[in-house]
Amino acid sequence: MHSPSPRSPSDLPIRRLVREDLVACADLCEERGWPRDEHRWGLLLSAGTAYGIDAPDGKGLAGTCLLMSYGPRLAAVGMLLVAERHAGQGLARQLMRRVMNDVQGTPLALFATAAGRPLYEKLGFSVVGRAERVGGSFRAEGAVGSPAVSPPSFPPVTTRPAEAADLQTIVRLDLPVFGVDRTHLLARLPAFCDRLQVAEQDGRLVGYATLWPSGHSHVVGPLVAQDTDTARALVAALAATTDRPLRIDVEARHEELLSWLADRGLEPLSRTTVMTYGIPDLPGDAARRFAPLTLATA
Repeated sequence: MHSPSPRSPSDLPIRRLVREDLVACADLCEERGWPRDEHRWGLLLSAGTAYGIDAPDGKGLAGTCLLMSYGPRLAAVGMLLVAERHAGQGLARQLMRRVMNDVQGTPLALFATAAGRPLYEKLGFSVVGRAERVGGSFRAEGAVGSPAVSPPSFPPVTTRPAEAADLQTIVRLDLPVFGVDRTHLLARLPAFCDRLQVAEQDGRLVGYATLWPSGHSHVVGPLVAQDTDTARALVAALAATTDRPLRIDVEARHEELLSWLADRGLEPLSRTTVMTYGIPDLPGDAARRFAPLTLATA
Protein backbone atom coordinates (compact mmCIF):
# COMPACT_ATOMS: atom_id res chain seq x y z
CA MET A 1 0.00 0.00 0.00
CA HIS A 2 1.33 3.39 -0.93
CA SER A 3 1.56 6.00 1.81
CA PRO A 4 -0.30 9.23 1.04
CA SER A 5 1.71 11.92 -0.69
CA PRO A 6 2.74 14.83 1.53
CA ARG A 7 0.41 17.76 1.22
CA SER A 8 1.62 20.88 -0.51
CA PRO A 9 1.90 23.97 1.75
CA SER A 10 -0.57 25.74 -0.53
CA ASP A 11 -3.15 23.11 0.45
CA LEU A 12 -2.60 23.64 4.17
CA PRO A 13 -4.73 25.98 6.25
CA ILE A 14 -3.54 29.28 7.61
CA ARG A 15 -3.91 29.44 11.38
CA ARG A 16 -3.48 32.04 14.07
CA LEU A 17 -0.16 31.82 15.83
CA VAL A 18 0.04 31.91 19.61
CA ARG A 19 2.71 32.42 22.26
CA GLU A 20 3.66 28.73 22.06
CA ASP A 21 4.73 29.32 18.43
CA LEU A 22 7.38 31.87 19.44
CA VAL A 23 10.36 29.53 19.04
CA ALA A 24 9.14 28.29 15.65
CA CYS A 25 8.75 31.92 14.49
CA ALA A 26 12.29 32.70 15.67
CA ASP A 27 13.60 29.57 13.93
CA LEU A 28 12.09 30.73 10.64
CA CYS A 29 13.66 34.19 11.03
CA GLU A 30 17.05 32.62 11.67
CA GLU A 31 16.72 30.30 8.67
CA ARG A 32 16.08 33.31 6.41
CA GLY A 33 19.11 35.17 7.74
CA TRP A 34 17.22 37.52 10.05
CA PRO A 35 18.00 37.85 13.79
CA ARG A 36 16.05 35.29 15.83
CA ASP A 37 14.52 38.11 17.88
CA GLU A 38 12.49 35.95 20.25
CA HIS A 39 12.13 39.08 22.38
CA ARG A 40 10.51 41.00 19.52
CA TRP A 41 8.32 38.04 18.56
CA GLY A 42 7.00 37.97 22.13
CA LEU A 43 5.81 41.56 21.74
CA LEU A 44 4.35 41.00 18.28
CA LEU A 45 2.44 37.87 19.27
CA SER A 46 0.92 39.63 22.29
CA ALA A 47 0.06 42.97 20.65
CA GLY A 48 -0.74 41.84 17.10
CA THR A 49 -2.36 39.03 15.15
CA ALA A 50 0.08 36.55 13.67
CA TYR A 51 -0.74 34.09 10.89
CA GLY A 52 1.16 30.94 10.08
CA ILE A 53 1.24 27.92 7.79
CA ASP A 54 2.63 24.74 9.30
CA ALA A 55 5.23 22.96 7.20
CA PRO A 56 3.77 19.81 5.62
CA ASP A 57 6.72 17.75 6.87
CA GLY A 58 5.88 18.73 10.44
CA LYS A 59 9.15 20.62 10.85
CA GLY A 60 8.24 24.07 12.06
CA LEU A 61 6.52 26.77 10.06
CA ALA A 62 6.42 27.12 6.30
CA GLY A 63 5.41 30.78 6.52
CA THR A 64 4.38 33.64 8.80
CA CYS A 65 2.78 37.07 8.55
CA LEU A 66 1.99 39.64 11.25
CA LEU A 67 -0.87 42.13 11.36
CA MET A 68 -0.71 45.00 13.84
CA SER A 69 -4.09 46.72 14.02
CA TYR A 70 -4.52 50.35 15.04
CA GLY A 71 -8.28 50.40 14.60
CA PRO A 72 -10.33 51.05 11.45
CA ARG A 73 -7.99 53.72 10.05
CA LEU A 74 -4.74 51.72 9.79
CA ALA A 75 -3.08 48.34 10.23
CA ALA A 76 0.55 47.39 9.67
CA VAL A 77 1.78 44.24 7.96
CA GLY A 78 5.14 42.68 8.75
CA MET A 79 7.17 39.52 9.31
CA LEU A 80 6.08 38.03 5.97
CA LEU A 81 8.48 35.11 5.85
CA VAL A 82 8.52 31.85 3.89
CA ALA A 83 10.89 28.97 4.58
CA GLU A 84 13.54 28.56 1.89
CA ARG A 85 12.43 25.02 1.08
CA HIS A 86 8.90 26.29 0.36
CA ALA A 87 9.83 29.42 -1.59
CA GLY A 88 8.14 29.96 -4.95
CA GLN A 89 4.97 28.08 -4.00
CA GLY A 90 2.74 31.12 -3.52
CA LEU A 91 2.71 31.08 0.27
CA ALA A 92 3.55 34.76 0.67
CA ARG A 93 0.67 35.74 -1.62
CA GLN A 94 -1.62 33.31 0.21
CA LEU A 95 -0.77 34.87 3.57
CA MET A 96 -1.18 38.42 2.27
CA ARG A 97 -4.54 37.60 0.72
CA ARG A 98 -5.72 36.23 4.06
CA VAL A 99 -4.60 39.38 5.88
CA MET A 100 -6.22 41.67 3.32
CA ASN A 101 -9.48 39.74 3.50
CA ASP A 102 -9.50 39.80 7.30
CA VAL A 103 -9.03 43.57 7.64
CA GLN A 104 -12.14 44.22 5.53
CA GLY A 105 -11.00 47.41 3.86
CA THR A 106 -8.82 48.85 6.63
CA PRO A 107 -5.89 50.74 5.06
CA LEU A 108 -2.57 48.93 5.31
CA ALA A 109 1.05 50.04 5.63
CA LEU A 110 4.31 48.11 5.49
CA PHE A 111 8.04 48.33 4.99
CA ALA A 112 8.99 46.22 1.96
CA THR A 113 12.35 44.62 1.25
CA ALA A 114 13.56 44.55 -2.35
CA ALA A 115 12.52 40.89 -2.54
CA GLY A 116 9.00 41.55 -1.24
CA ARG A 117 8.19 44.74 -3.13
CA PRO A 118 7.09 43.08 -6.43
CA LEU A 119 4.45 41.02 -4.61
CA TYR A 120 3.08 44.04 -2.79
CA GLU A 121 2.91 46.03 -6.02
CA LYS A 122 0.93 43.22 -7.65
CA LEU A 123 -1.47 43.29 -4.70
CA GLY A 124 -2.08 47.02 -5.20
CA PHE A 125 0.31 48.63 -2.70
CA SER A 126 1.89 51.98 -3.62
CA VAL A 127 5.31 53.38 -2.72
CA VAL A 128 5.14 56.40 -0.39
CA GLY A 129 8.68 56.56 1.01
CA ARG A 130 11.68 54.62 2.16
CA ALA A 131 13.72 53.92 5.26
CA GLU A 132 17.45 53.53 5.75
CA ARG A 133 18.77 51.01 8.26
CA VAL A 134 22.08 52.06 9.79
CA GLY A 135 24.09 50.37 12.46
CA GLY A 136 27.43 50.00 14.19
CA SER A 137 29.34 51.18 17.22
CA PHE A 138 28.14 54.62 18.23
CA ARG A 139 30.94 57.16 18.66
CA ALA A 140 29.96 59.79 21.19
CA GLU A 141 30.41 63.46 20.39
CA GLY A 142 33.78 64.65 21.59
CA ALA A 143 35.39 61.21 21.18
CA VAL A 144 38.60 60.91 19.18
CA GLY A 145 37.76 61.10 15.48
CA SER A 146 34.33 62.63 16.07
CA PRO A 147 33.24 65.88 14.42
CA ALA A 148 32.73 68.93 16.58
CA VAL A 149 29.60 69.11 18.70
CA SER A 150 26.76 70.99 16.98
CA PRO A 151 25.36 74.05 18.77
CA PRO A 152 22.60 73.18 21.24
CA SER A 153 19.03 74.21 20.55
CA PHE A 154 17.62 77.07 22.61
CA PRO A 155 16.03 76.76 25.05
CA PRO A 156 17.96 73.53 25.62
CA VAL A 157 16.44 70.09 25.33
CA THR A 158 17.12 67.74 28.21
CA THR A 159 16.53 64.00 28.34
CA ARG A 160 15.91 61.62 31.21
CA PRO A 161 14.67 58.07 31.81
CA ALA A 162 10.90 57.88 31.59
CA GLU A 163 8.82 57.38 34.71
CA ALA A 164 5.52 55.56 35.05
CA ALA A 165 3.67 58.88 35.15
CA ASP A 166 5.08 59.79 31.71
CA LEU A 167 3.21 57.08 29.82
CA GLN A 168 -0.03 59.01 29.38
CA THR A 169 1.93 62.04 28.14
CA ILE A 170 3.85 59.83 25.70
CA VAL A 171 0.55 58.49 24.34
CA ARG A 172 -0.80 62.03 23.88
CA LEU A 173 2.41 63.14 22.15
CA ASP A 174 2.44 60.08 19.91
CA LEU A 175 -1.15 60.33 18.62
CA PRO A 176 -0.73 63.27 16.21
CA VAL A 177 2.72 62.03 15.17
CA PHE A 178 1.72 58.46 14.31
CA GLY A 179 -1.73 59.57 13.22
CA VAL A 180 -3.71 56.81 14.89
CA ASP A 181 -3.95 55.51 18.45
CA ARG A 182 -1.37 52.86 19.30
CA THR A 183 -1.84 52.84 23.07
CA HIS A 184 -1.98 49.04 23.12
CA LEU A 185 1.58 48.96 21.75
CA LEU A 186 3.03 51.89 23.69
CA ALA A 187 1.72 50.49 26.97
CA ARG A 188 3.95 47.46 26.44
CA LEU A 189 7.14 49.49 25.92
CA PRO A 190 8.25 49.73 29.59
CA ALA A 191 8.32 45.93 29.87
CA PHE A 192 9.70 45.39 26.36
CA CYS A 193 12.57 47.84 26.17
CA ASP A 194 15.78 48.09 28.17
CA ARG A 195 15.48 51.87 28.25
CA LEU A 196 12.68 54.38 27.65
CA GLN A 197 13.99 57.93 27.38
CA VAL A 198 12.00 61.17 27.16
CA ALA A 199 13.04 64.65 26.03
CA GLU A 200 11.80 67.83 27.69
CA GLN A 201 11.97 71.50 26.81
CA ASP A 202 10.54 74.28 28.99
CA GLY A 203 8.90 71.60 31.12
CA ARG A 204 7.09 70.02 28.16
CA LEU A 205 7.65 66.52 26.86
CA VAL A 206 8.83 66.96 23.23
CA GLY A 207 10.06 63.51 22.30
CA TYR A 208 10.68 59.94 23.37
CA ALA A 209 12.65 56.91 22.23
CA THR A 210 13.34 53.38 23.37
CA LEU A 211 16.29 51.01 23.32
CA TRP A 212 15.54 47.29 22.99
CA PRO A 213 17.69 44.18 22.45
CA SER A 214 17.99 42.35 19.13
CA GLY A 215 20.63 39.65 18.96
CA HIS A 216 23.99 41.22 19.81
CA SER A 217 22.72 44.73 19.06
CA HIS A 218 20.43 47.30 20.59
CA VAL A 219 17.70 48.85 18.45
CA VAL A 220 16.59 52.48 18.79
CA GLY A 221 12.88 52.87 18.06
CA PRO A 222 10.34 54.24 18.10
CA LEU A 223 11.98 57.65 17.82
CA VAL A 224 9.53 60.56 18.02
CA ALA A 225 10.88 64.09 18.40
CA GLN A 226 9.91 67.69 17.75
CA ASP A 227 13.00 68.25 15.58
CA THR A 228 16.38 66.79 14.60
CA ASP A 229 18.21 68.29 17.61
CA THR A 230 15.79 66.50 19.92
CA ALA A 231 16.17 63.24 18.01
CA ARG A 232 19.96 63.50 18.30
CA ALA A 233 19.74 64.14 22.02
CA LEU A 234 17.58 61.07 22.54
CA VAL A 235 19.80 58.78 20.47
CA ALA A 236 22.95 60.02 22.18
CA ALA A 237 21.40 59.50 25.62
CA LEU A 238 20.35 55.95 24.76
CA ALA A 239 23.70 55.11 23.16
CA ALA A 240 25.48 56.14 26.36
CA THR A 241 23.68 53.37 28.26
CA THR A 242 24.91 50.42 26.17
CA ASP A 243 28.15 48.86 24.92
CA ARG A 244 26.34 46.96 22.16
CA PRO A 245 26.24 48.10 18.53
CA LEU A 246 23.23 50.25 17.70
CA ARG A 247 20.71 49.74 14.90
CA ILE A 248 18.03 52.16 13.76
CA ASP A 249 15.64 52.37 10.79
CA VAL A 250 15.40 56.06 9.91
CA GLU A 251 12.77 57.41 7.54
CA ALA A 252 14.91 58.63 4.66
CA ARG A 253 13.42 62.14 4.60
CA HIS A 254 15.39 62.84 7.78
CA GLU A 255 18.68 63.44 6.00
CA GLU A 256 20.14 65.56 8.80
CA LEU A 257 19.74 62.76 11.32
CA LEU A 258 21.17 60.19 8.91
CA SER A 259 24.19 62.42 8.28
CA TRP A 260 24.73 62.85 12.02
CA LEU A 261 24.46 59.10 12.62
CA ALA A 262 27.06 58.53 9.89
CA ASP A 263 29.36 61.01 11.67
CA ARG A 264 28.82 59.03 14.86
CA GLY A 265 30.04 55.82 13.17
CA LEU A 266 26.79 54.14 12.06
CA GLU A 267 26.99 52.69 8.55
CA PRO A 268 24.28 51.83 5.99
CA LEU A 269 23.02 48.27 6.39
CA SER A 270 19.91 47.99 4.20
CA ARG A 271 17.02 49.91 2.70
CA THR A 272 13.29 49.29 2.77
CA THR A 273 10.41 50.84 0.85
CA VAL A 274 7.42 52.29 2.69
CA MET A 275 4.19 51.18 1.00
CA THR A 276 0.49 51.72 1.64
CA TYR A 277 -2.77 50.18 0.47
CA GLY A 278 -6.05 52.08 0.62
CA ILE A 279 -4.53 55.42 1.64
CA PRO A 280 -2.29 57.83 -0.32
CA ASP A 281 0.30 58.14 2.48
CA LEU A 282 0.96 57.30 6.10
CA PRO A 283 -1.15 59.32 8.54
CA GLY A 284 0.37 61.61 11.14
CA ASP A 285 3.23 64.09 11.20
CA ALA A 286 6.19 62.76 9.20
CA ALA A 287 8.39 65.66 10.35
CA ARG A 288 8.32 64.32 13.92
CA ARG A 289 8.30 60.60 13.08
CA PHE A 290 11.97 59.61 12.80
CA ALA A 291 11.98 55.81 13.29
CA PRO A 292 9.46 53.02 13.89
CA LEU A 293 9.48 50.68 16.83
CA THR A 294 10.21 47.90 14.35
CA LEU A 295 9.54 47.52 10.64
CA ALA A 296 6.81 45.01 11.52
CA THR A 297 4.72 47.69 13.24
CA ALA A 298 5.12 50.54 10.67
